[in-house]
Amino acid sequence: MLAGVAGILSLLVGSAPIGLGRLFAALTGGGDQIARVILFELRLPRALLGLAVGAMLGVSGAALQGYLRNPLAEPAVLGASNAAALGAVIALYFGLAAIHPAVLPLLAILTGLGALGLLFLLAGNSESPLTLILAGIAVATMAGAGISLALNLAPNPFAAIEIMTWLMGSLEDRSFAHVAVALPCIAVGGALLLWDGRALDALALGEDGATALGVDLRATRIRMMLGVAIGVGGAVAVTGSIGFVGLIVPHLVRPFTDRSPSAILLPSALAGAALLTFADLGVRLIPASSELKLGVVTAFLGVPVFLAHLMRERRLW
Repeated sequence: MLAGVAGILSLLVGSAPIGLGRLFAALTGGGDQIARVILFELRLPRALLGLAVGAMLGVSGAALQGYLRNPLAEPAVLGASNAAALGAVIALYFGLAAIHPAVLPLLAILTGLGALGLLFLLAGNSESPLTLILAGIAVATMAGAGISLALNLAPNPFAAIEIMTWLMGSLEDRSFAHVAVALPCIAVGGALLLWDGRALDALALGEDGATALGVDLRATRIRMMLGVAIGVGGAVAVTGSIGFVGLIVPHLVRPFTDRSPSAILLPSALAGAALLTFADLGVRLIPASSELKLGVVTAFLGVPVFLAHLMRERRLW
């Protein structure tokens, strides 16, 4: 219900007010032309992307936390987000994004998959979640270094500003072309992650216990990594880097479930859609000389959750 309310509010809120009556008329093909242009060219693609990307980040965080049995896991832990961002930066830096609109998302997805391959190479045959996390940190660090190098060698300040602006994440000025790029990736990635609900429940007993219950750990890991790489890669390609949604959402929905990993997958997707869309509404409503970046807002939301969890685990003292 919250996701639905967030989606409707996302259509209503903006610099040009559109009442519910005008909105309904425009959606049904009637109403005035200005309302239809604002709705279909600006707000509807933005709302759809907010819901879809939020859902993907939410279900990714829930699946990774269940698979790695680590409450702080999210897509960035495995390097998928940073690698996808590096691919997009390469497209922007070398001007490849101007060749065709599909080049940027394709490079983001390919680098995400490349990070997946490197992750497997670094992790080797180990099934240990700790090994996987360490390999993910190495991949993320490497991608971050590549992004920093691109910024350092940027040919002019404007190119560096463009890259930095994109990296902060935003849903501003997105169109149905962006929706067409992101939605198939998110659908495939989400389906792969939802596939392994029962395997995640079995993994709560440990790897030996899951194997005894008949879980194929290698196949589960492949589906998990592909789901994250494809889904998050497609999302990052059109919105830039938006962090912490995958970290926050599972902790918000877990108290309302039986706390089993499979029980929080779908609720995390819905809650992630609602959270990111409400955050995007906040970006539009906060008075500022220029619109705040969505990644900045989600970072401010996520850091307290991160610190609270650390303090609860008594890792600071």
